[in-house]
Amino acid sequence: MLQFSANLSLLFNEYPLAQRFAAAKASGFDAVEIQFPYSVPAAELGQLLDDNGLRLVLFNVDADTLLQGGEGLAAVPEKRQDFQRAVEQALRYAEVLRPGAINVLPGRCLNSERLAQYRATFLENLDYAARAFAGQGIVTVFEAVNSFDMPGFIVDSSAQMLKILHDLNHPQLRLQYDIYHMSRMGEDCADFLRRHIGQIGHIQFADCPGRGQPGSGSLDFPALFQIIRKSDYSGWTGAEYRPGAATADSLAWLKSCSAGGTGAV
Repeated sequence: MLQFSANLSLLFNEYPLAQRFAAAKASGFDAVEIQFPYSVPAAELGQLLDDNGLRLVLFNVDADTLLQGGEGLAAVPEKRQDFQRAVEQALRYAEVLRPGAINVLPGRCLNSERLAQYRATFLENLDYAARAFAGQGIVTVFEAVNSFDMPGFIVDSSAQMLKILHDLNHPQLRLQYDIYHMSRMGEDCADFLRRHIGQIGHIQFADCPGRGQPGSGSLDFPALFQIIRKSDYSGWTGAEYRPGAATADSLAWLKSCSAGGTGAV
């Protein structure tokens, strides 16, 4: 099944966050995702979702200063307690917002001599999160991020993700597969989706290079979407790209995919 969610951290950002929900609904989305929702009270977000008939399907555990060039929380040995507090914060939001999945960003290691220690810490923290979120029936996902945009990211390939999934072997742990990031690393996303979609809990996409909307780069999105559509995948496929102009003007791909404008195919 192919059903689209709008990432409100990137899409519709010509509006204040509170107005992006209505804009997403008006554009044909029935679900949204937010990278880090914690600047807005959970009850307020819940009201915005209810008012606009939307589901929040995904958000991230807080990652500290990762997006500003820091190492994040999930892999830093000295920040284990901070990570656990971030998981507790995510749980409080999940109690109100009821996402299907919560993403744990592995983060960076800026001292290569400590990489093995960081990776071991990430596995311990990811297991902690998966156990915590499973108590609410929530799937935990984690993703690889390309090392061009985020140098030092400790998980930057599909092979690494699969190994982590195998090593932890947790029934509520899945991959968050980002088509842009893995394409940026030179991987064959179509082949991976065909072979491993059963291990994926959430998909995100943007065109490559440039991280714009489908059609702005070189990826064959009709073929990629068809693979998802024909599979047994029942999760959401999140539009997480940077629109070249107004978001509404970047949605030709959605209009060509959608049945009745619902965003579900």
